[in-house]
Amino acid sequence: MIYCGIDWAEKTHDVALVDDTGAVVAKRHITDDATGYKLLLELLAEHGDTEEAPIPVAIETSRGLLVAILRTGKRKVYAINPMAAARYRDRHSVSRKKSDPGDALVLANILRTDMHAHRPLPDDSDLGRAIAVLARAQQDSLWNRQQLANQLRSLLREYYPAVLEAVATWTNGLCRPETREVLKTAPTPTWAARLTRSQLQAALKRAGRKRGIEAEADRLRDIFRGDWAHQPPLVEEALGKQMLALLVQLEAPCTAADQLAEAVEEAFPRHPDAEILLSFPGLGTQLGARILAEIGDDRTRFADARGLKAYAGSSPVTRASGKKSSITRRWVKNDRLNHAGYLWAFSSLRASAGANDHYRRRREQGDWHAAAQRNLFNRMIGQLYHCLQHRALFDEQTAFPDRLAVAA
Repeated sequence: MIYCGIDWAEKTHDVALVDDTGAVVAKRHITDDATGYKLLLELLAEHGDTEEAPIPVAIETSRGLLVAILRTGKRKVYAINPMAAARYRDRHSVSRKKSDPGDALVLANILRTDMHAHRPLPDDSDLGRAIAVLARAQQDSLWNRQQLANQLRSLLREYYPAVLEAVATWTNGLCRPETREVLKTAPTPTWAARLTRSQLQAALKRAGRKRGIEAEADRLRDIFRGDWAHQPPLVEEALGKQMLALLVQLEAPCTAADQLAEAVEEAFPRHPDAEILLSFPGLGTQLGARILAEIGDDRTRFADARGLKAYAGSSPVTRASGKKSSITRRWVKNDRLNHAGYLWAFSSLRASAGANDHYRRRREQGDWHAAAQRNLFNRMIGQLYHCLQHRALFDEQTAFPDRLAVAA
């Protein structure tokens, strides 16, 4: 059997092929373009790569055009963690030397000796992978938006606290179009105090507000004309210019998050698993798409529910050495899935009486809020694995029978 290892780089790649004995049967240096991909496929075919018996490939990335080309057909592609590859490198050389052709050889030998210990890339559908792209991009946009909003809030506290007071009652206050339009109209508190009722109404209309414009304009006008402390005029003007520059940066993730959310709303319901995911309490379109993006739709990816729970970081991990042992939460996990899991557990408390009872019971047993949420997420994702495997919708009585027993 032949094994292939590819040391990935930005412009060129090194390829190494080894046989069962570890002997190098071929080496090649290819470019990162269509010509290089064609040479790679010809090299694999020359050494026995066929549709029925493809050569497995190890590479240190799971993304990009090269990986997309390799995943065509039934070929198994193994994305090896660079840290794991570095540990394997020490098995072949104690001098700690490193080279790109040598790394390709190390990756090929990883498959030759320990292929059973590594997991190939899941065979997800094209629709599932497209939803993963959109859901992750939308999540990144929200994170970027929140980071910039925090910077804007910190800056406004230095010279413009009236705006923070004005948007305190609005959901996503600093990220709302009304807030951004008001800040463009009056970048400093001195300007804001001079705004008339008609100017504020015009700003709210430009932001897309349809209802309660007059009352909201009167409220903003009263706040802006209140008794607030001020920076020196020159300093205040400079801070206003800094705020406008930061506001331009905030516009981009706000627009991107809205557009990507619409794309997710359009793509996610078309997936066969969408109905099952949406049947769970606390999961909507956006959060359900994030869950699907991380677990995929390849039913053979996880051998059982325990594997999925470990991947999500919801199940505890035991560390034992001699007479000492400790049970702690997992640090190595899928951070995106773990983040979505906390949101899922929190939102399910109101949507499911059984989930709420489970959370309350864990708190009464001494768990902190985060630990109780993690335990609830661990139970919910195990139920999700069962429902996806058996193509069944969520059922409250089956999921939380303890609640019925207590009631009885």
